[in-house]
Amino acid sequence: MPQDCKPRLLVLASTYPRWAGDPEPGFVHELACRLTDRFHVTVLCPHAAGAPVVETMDDVDVVRYRYAPEAWETLVNDGGIVTNLRRAKWKYLLVPGFVLAQAWRAWRLIRRQRIDVLHAHWLVPQGFVAVLLSKLSRRALPFLVTSHGADLFALRAWPFPAIKRLVVREAAGVTVVSEGMLAGMAALGGGPDRVAVEPMGVDLKGRFRPDPALPRSRSEILFVGRLVEKKGLQHLLEAIPLIRLERPDVRLTVAGFGPDLEVRREHAVRLGIDDAVNFLGPVAQQHLPDLYRRAALFVAPFVEADSGDQDGLGLVLIEALGCGCPVVVSRLPATRALLTSCAGMYEAAPGDPGSISQAVLEALDAAKSPRVEDIAGFDWDERAAAYGALLEHIAADP
Repeated sequence: MPQDCKPRLLVLASTYPRWAGDPEPGFVHELACRLTDRFHVTVLCPHAAGAPVVETMDDVDVVRYRYAPEAWETLVNDGGIVTNLRRAKWKYLLVPGFVLAQAWRAWRLIRRQRIDVLHAHWLVPQGFVAVLLSKLSRRALPFLVTSHGADLFALRAWPFPAIKRLVVREAAGVTVVSEGMLAGMAALGGGPDRVAVEPMGVDLKGRFRPDPALPRSRSEILFVGRLVEKKGLQHLLEAIPLIRLERPDVRLTVAGFGPDLEVRREHAVRLGIDDAVNFLGPVAQQHLPDLYRRAALFVAPFVEADSGDQDGLGLVLIEALGCGCPVVVSRLPATRALLTSCAGMYEAAPGDPGSISQAVLEALDAAKSPRVEDIAGFDWDERAAAYGALLEHIAADP
């Protein structure tokens, strides 16, 4: 479609790549760049130190708004908003500027570019900003809101539940990324007629696929993710001594970063397993497939954090399965559907090192390979087509 004929889509996001190869989660950008054949796409996201204010990434116009002096623009990265607020209470002072600056810059973009439709990732604050913009617009400005997990499960104190209910009520469309989020959304007034399950995607055809030429280890366990409470690494570390009682050759590789990195290193030392755990730090997306392809097993020991925060899906599960790596995962609402429909997955009780160790030993003994066809629906081609069709429908029928 000629560029001038495309409808204009404004994407509101918080977590977004700061530069090429950024280890921060990049699923919002991966979706945005796959919508450029249908829309002229502009992404509005917060600025961070070292990132350009305006740039074009993969045909997506990216605008990063300033919400504080650069040294203080630390609300989003290295853990996520919910975790960063919990760890540093002074960052609540950044929230009003974060929201108001996003709303003001979005309003200017809407007036300048004549935006046709909004896609707000996360109910709060992006969904709330979308409500404000739709109310203030002189013409119909419909929006789709996508909840990814933390925004739904955490932020339980007043006034957040009321704000989330307002967003769900005012949105032209609502999506969640797993069936396990439907009950929480229903509590906000989002019934089955209002909410669709539309996961984010994984590049299963290009990047995350098996490589038969790469030998798979028989003893390496892999963890990939942010080092925050809800990812549950602390429980996997506590399971390693139990696993090594029967399999002393087992080693754990940890690929990820976050505010708990040094705490987890110290934890490994206290457990006497520091010689069996390799903390890689942040790993760029293009280097993850080789880790999945060589590991004997991927473990995702997800838990519900004290704040209520938990994963809405966990795309690392799909990445591992796509590369042919068996998976042990905690049984939580977000993972139930995958556990019942995918080969090569093993269940553990959340927060239980004994259960994790048993599941790991069972998986290592079974060495059962996943089936790529079980997760074919998560490929980005299918996911982008679904979101593109939904956004086109909303834009055409505001």
